[in-house]
Amino acid sequence: MDEHCNPPRVPWQPLVAEMIGTGLLMLLGLSVVIVMFGDGSTIAALVPSVTVRQVVSGFVFGTVGALITVSPVGKESGAHLNPAVTFGFWMMRKMEAPLALGYVAAQLAGAIVGALPLLAWGEMGRSVAYGATVPGHGYTLRAVLLGEAATTFTLIVGLCAFLGARALRPFTPALIPFLYAIMVPLESSISGTSTNPARSLGPAVVSGVWDGWWVYWAGPLLGTLAALVIVEAFIDRIEVAKLYYFQTDRRRLFHRRRAATEGALR
Repeated sequence: MDEHCNPPRVPWQPLVAEMIGTGLLMLLGLSVVIVMFGDGSTIAALVPSVTVRQVVSGFVFGTVGALITVSPVGKESGAHLNPAVTFGFWMMRKMEAPLALGYVAAQLAGAIVGALPLLAWGEMGRSVAYGATVPGHGYTLRAVLLGEAATTFTLIVGLCAFLGARALRPFTPALIPFLYAIMVPLESSISGTSTNPARSLGPAVVSGVWDGWWVYWAGPLLGTLAALVIVEAFIDRIEVAKLYYFQTDRRRLFHRRRAATEGALR
């Protein structure tokens, strides 16, 4: 029987790992945002420069993501932690649709679960809507959409450039902290520099702040689509839909499908 007529089941282990990884990113990464910018924060008093705190928070948030990527959780799931990243891998024919959909569901569930403990920050957390991303004052939704598309475009191009180059591939997790340390101070006043629909969903649920919520889906997806056009030459060089542990794929879930990949996005 043709394997496409009877596709294998999506295993639960990588889905659970992806949910845990995304939850940890929300809990730890957004706690950094609250500590850096929440009312009554000691850090805010010690470092009055908003720009410096934005650089530090971007770097630390990215470091949390990088550490999850190289952890056992990342080894199991590939540590996408972001529907835009999963969407990109699916568009590049590195993942089957059922697995990609399962990943997005796991990421959204993990984001909500991981954001719930942020309520323990109390008034300090409430003062920054628990790290929710919202349109900046004075910016139109079009500008916010373009900001999210541009930053996600930069993220996906950077990841693909590293994953597509054998010499750079082992250093892919290290790209993330430096990338966000640059993007956050440059763009956060416009949209909050989400680049990740799950990252925006978690704090929106716990804070009830849904301003411009659709932008945080549309922007990252548009940015990913634009990035895939630019990185077309790298697509065949990306061998596995993971950000680290490239040789660990015992179920063959993340390896490219050669027949389907040929001619993709052409």
